[in-house]
Amino acid sequence: MLPAFLLSRILLHFDAEKDDLISDLSAAAFTPDGSLWVASDELNSVERLLPLAPQRFGREQSFPIADFVELFNQEDEIDIEGLDYANSYLWLVGSHSSKRKKTKGKKLGKDLQRIATIVAEPNRFLLARIPVIDGQLLKSALRSQRFTPPPQRRLPAKIGDRNLLFEVLKEDEHLEPFLRGGIPAKDNGFDIEGLAVKGKRIFLGLRGPVLQGWAIVLSLEIEETAPGELGLAAIGPEGRLYQNILSISMVWGCGNYAGTRKIC
Repeated sequence: MLPAFLLSRILLHFDAEKDDLISDLSAAAFTPDGSLWVASDELNSVERLLPLAPQRFGREQSFPIADFVELFNQEDEIDIEGLDYANSYLWLVGSHSSKRKKTKGKKLGKDLQRIATIVAEPNRFLLARIPVIDGQLLKSALRSQRFTPPPQRRLPAKIGDRNLLFEVLKEDEHLEPFLRGGIPAKDNGFDIEGLAVKGKRIFLGLRGPVLQGWAIVLSLEIEETAPGELGLAAIGPEGRLYQNILSISMVWGCGNYAGTRKIC
């Protein structure tokens, strides 16, 4: 994760009209070479933009995720909601959310059936990292000897079992009702919306559920369990595989109050 910087406007130049990309950008991250990486929650790819001038980026290059990480299928979207760079890896996370089918506004009976149908597309349950060197995503990269002697291979990797994070969080006193009940994202269900990486620690910001104005941030530690596979390491008391942080996410009428409280 790069050092914080002041927010400002930037101009992005894309090579062609891509409505699903331009209108649905959902994540962005810088890499040390100056590249800006962006992703759309409607596409299963990440796009690299090069700096053209101060606060201007262009010369787009697209990288399909399936070229580097095996997806669960080729039909469903990943719903990418977070990107970050750390330790020569580009990290990405899907929303891990379920969704309720949308109405079409034609026949009431069919619309009622549609909104009663909840689906969980498996590609959304993706947390992965891909080696990136000199602005290129790689299927394999040799680690530098000065960091890790003897040399080892850096490989794209993901959490292999889509249910791993869900099964762990089903025991959480705040998240359990939403996960076991399969509540869709748009109904205040479980919905990852942000990603930050620092060393082995992963922070996942949730858009939902929001509990009485409290937002949730999950803290995980990732370990490589096999080539191309990631697992969760114990970081909390009593060997827990995550930490749950609640943050006040609203400004109350009685005054400005903001704070965080680690609860486990």
